[in-house]
Amino acid sequence: MPFDEPSEPVAIPITGELDLHTFRPSEITSLLDDYFAECLLRGIRQVRIVHGKGTGTLRETVQTHLRRSSSVSRFALGDEKSGGWGATWVTLKNHVSTT
Repeated sequence: MPFDEPSEPVAIPITGELDLHTFRPSEITSLLDDYFAECLLRGIRQVRIVHGKGTGTLRETVQTHLRRSSSVSRFALGDEKSGGWGATWVTLKNHVSTT
């Protein structure tokens, strides 16, 4: 078994802030969907996603998914106090569509 693939799921604290730096790009979309679902269960509707500045590839991957997500009401880049263009603020809908 390769060392980079955990055999057990990794527990992520549901705090309304998700740092994507330790995740592979292939994990991002399902991670976001699962994280948003858990946030909504806990009554968290504002989520800060930290994707970093870098080349912008991860930010674009995140924002492309946010545009398509039935959980997302709106999103915007962070301001100078919350990460600038290295973070995205997401407002979740009150409920998730099942379609």
